[in-house]
Amino acid sequence: MARRGRLRRIGLATVVLASMPWTAAAPEPTSDLMRDLAAFPQYREVRISPDAHWIAWVQRTTSEKNPLASGSAVFARTLAPQGPAAVVSVVPSGESTSAPTDEEWIAWSPDSKSLAFLSDARSPGIRQLYVKNMADGTIRQLTHLNGDLTTPSWSPDGRSIAILFTESSGRQAGPLAAVPQPTGVIDDQVLEQRIAVVDVASAAHKVISPPDMYVYEYDWSPDGNAFAVTAAHGSGDNNWYIAKIYIIPAAGGEAHEVFAPHTQIAVPRWSPDGQQIAFIAGLMSDEGIASGEISVISADGGEARTLTPGLDGSAYWFAWPKGGGKRADGKSLVIAEAFEGGSALATVDTRTGSVRVLWKGAETVIGPAEFALGISIASDGRTTAVIRESFNDPPALWTGAIGSWRRVPGPALEPLKLWGQAQSVKWRSDGFEVQGWLVPPAVVEPGHKYPMVVWVHGGPAWLTAPSWPAPLDDSRILLLATHGYYVFFPNPRGSAGFGERFTQANIKDFGGGDLRDILAGIRQVVDTRPVNDSRVGLTGWSYGGFMTMWALTQTNRFRAAVVGAGLANWLSYYGENGIDEWMLPYFGASVYDDPAVYAKSSPINFIKNVRTPTLLLVGDSDVECPPPQSYEYWHALKSFGVKTQLVIYPHEGHEFEDPAHVVDMLDRMVNWFDNNMPEAQGHTAQ
Repeated sequence: MARRGRLRRIGLATVVLASMPWTAAAPEPTSDLMRDLAAFPQYREVRISPDAHWIAWVQRTTSEKNPLASGSAVFARTLAPQGPAAVVSVVPSGESTSAPTDEEWIAWSPDSKSLAFLSDARSPGIRQLYVKNMADGTIRQLTHLNGDLTTPSWSPDGRSIAILFTESSGRQAGPLAAVPQPTGVIDDQVLEQRIAVVDVASAAHKVISPPDMYVYEYDWSPDGNAFAVTAAHGSGDNNWYIAKIYIIPAAGGEAHEVFAPHTQIAVPRWSPDGQQIAFIAGLMSDEGIASGEISVISADGGEARTLTPGLDGSAYWFAWPKGGGKRADGKSLVIAEAFEGGSALATVDTRTGSVRVLWKGAETVIGPAEFALGISIASDGRTTAVIRESFNDPPALWTGAIGSWRRVPGPALEPLKLWGQAQSVKWRSDGFEVQGWLVPPAVVEPGHKYPMVVWVHGGPAWLTAPSWPAPLDDSRILLLATHGYYVFFPNPRGSAGFGERFTQANIKDFGGGDLRDILAGIRQVVDTRPVNDSRVGLTGWSYGGFMTMWALTQTNRFRAAVVGAGLANWLSYYGENGIDEWMLPYFGASVYDDPAVYAKSSPINFIKNVRTPTLLLVGDSDVECPPPQSYEYWHALKSFGVKTQLVIYPHEGHEFEDPAHVVDMLDRMVNWFDNNMPEAQGHTAQ
């Protein structure tokens, strides 16, 4: 997260509440364009087999009746030169379902003969664990559990599969999903995500992690006798930000604390000899988009050592090669990092910390989240499988040595020429070199100046990297370029991908230096590209929604604005959201101990300055940025006579799932910018 024809007009101070009947805006133009985009493969995971003979991947599926309805299926193919050219579906056959099948989380057995994955094909809405025998094509269902399953991983001996299991859970884990509003007595009851081990031969399972502990990530020890985990007690959504590293016996028992970090941590990985555990540490955002520097600690505990101090980018994935041969001696790691606004792959010497970049590019090696699912490495420590995409190139599967990849055969589809070639833009701001991306319309006529919309990414420790616009992802904002807009994606201070110093530069300064970076980037673009200085709009989601709300209180630079899941008041937000632990590293204290640091960055305290027409969009079940934040901002704008509208979408969380809502949201956004910054109207930028 070309259209022509009729769009719904948006009036002054109108609100659509979740309790009211839902009527979507006329969807035809946007629907047609999104159907075109949906024709391109959307890969969600890729895994190369340990022996580098197979790759498997997860791909979005559609139906003829509703091309935008999102399902997914697992596929595999051999990489042998004389192997079959066609993909081989591993979706369980012979089953009819009324809803799109959800299949994901693939994992190869150590001998590369079997593929584990999750599917709800036989239990709609509830994923179960399956194993496919790659030799004879048979598929076995191993679990019949009531709850949410995720992240299967084979034991080193191939006899068991571990899985994360939340018993009796009615939703998938994570705060981005829709969370129904609680009623009755609120007692902080939480459902813990635990490790379960499934015996492959008998299909018997045993839950082995403590019942009062939420496990986020895990890794088998090389001998198969234990797990290294990131885990915390209490709410899974909230306490990810304060997780510690524990070791849990594979047979079950108490968790042994190994490391209590001073920063946020993610991705625990054993060294090949079982003596150390490496992990990512840094100032982070949501679970699933963790990034930072690589650290290592003894499996017996003690002080952690940062392997990559001063890393130029932000590591979000790494592998400690564990196969045979020299590459598995534990002396080096392979890492993927956000780098210079794009991506890079490198090796890290675990003795000296030296980093050697193997490849870098103006693209991403996976979609805009869950990076760890888009790259894998075979047992030889050399052969990889990746998903690559950019603003101008749809996602594709690639295999081979890093930087010498071969594209895996796929659909022969020509990229849609809906916008122009994306450009990297750099500028100076307060001593920082800041980077962003600019995407022009498909046709830029000499002598003509075009309107521009600025998109501020969420996070805050995240970034906009080049990615193909998927219908239900944030990259869909790129579709504004099909309406004749330049679209500008700044990566201001606080963003990931430019080193920890840059990521940490907005601590206790939300809306300060980051806004100066954005405004300086806009000036750079206006001065060097054919952009109309008086027709610049602003939008963003989550942290980008906050930055939009905030910017409108600090400057009249923008002609129109669209706020997605914003934050108007940090003081009230602290008590309303379900993930307040993320705020402490940024603000330095709780809102009860230092309300002033929260108040100085709260847009609502400066709301009288706003003059910009503002559309606000939010889901009614958003636990990350609850609807009252948008309502509070909208209510104030109405009070002061500012043109505004609030739309609350029913049954949506922080990430929207219903295609009809996404289409409606895009139509409203385009219409808002079209109506509120027309070319004929004068405006003075400030």
